[in-house]
Amino acid sequence: MLISGVGRALGGIFYQRCFYLFLMLMSFIGVVSFIEPTPLGRITIAGANAFLVVATAASVGRTTLSLTLALVLAVPALGYQWIALHTGDPHALAVSRWFAVALYATTIGYLMGYVFRREVMTADKLFGAASMYLLIGVFWAFLYALIDTYHPHSFTLGGQPTAPGFFDFVYFSFTVLTSTGFGDLAPLGRQARGVCTVEQIVGSLFVAILIARLAGVYPPGSKAE
Repeated sequence: MLISGVGRALGGIFYQRCFYLFLMLMSFIGVVSFIEPTPLGRITIAGANAFLVVATAASVGRTTLSLTLALVLAVPALGYQWIALHTGDPHALAVSRWFAVALYATTIGYLMGYVFRREVMTADKLFGAASMYLLIGVFWAFLYALIDTYHPHSFTLGGQPTAPGFFDFVYFSFTVLTSTGFGDLAPLGRQARGVCTVEQIVGSLFVAILIARLAGVYPPGSKAE
């Protein structure tokens, strides 16, 4: 009886498409730090990243428009990334990151519309909210990278101005989003501090709004059926 109940519960979880998205995003964020930042490693990571985000937009949007829009943004992001890696052109890298920012913003928008839709909150939507939280963290990492491109030495490491790599920005973004604040990597320029402040606010509001959404679905005194 217990084993069959657990089996049905696990089956219900794996049936949800956002569970796979969350699992892949967590795996991606955890694994990329162990890949050497060689040209091959960087383009491989960029390709895997684009695939995940496009898959997210397509699976949540479930329309031809959502897939087309994601591809229109993902292809130039990869193309300019490849150009930057082979020519060393910082302008091409910046353009690639702008397309990545637009791609992430679009995907987060689709997920937001799905998660906060006026319907019953399901396990799939909870995994969708968790996936959106992870995407927000990477989205802000791209913003930090762009700030450092246009305003060099906007960040300090151990109190000294530095030029962090993109994966350093991913690490920094999640410490800001989760209000961890280790303090090893810190914003120095006013532009970096301003964007950092907005991310802190977004991280706090996201959790508060999600809790309010759950409270609205399951008001006090209601009985679960």
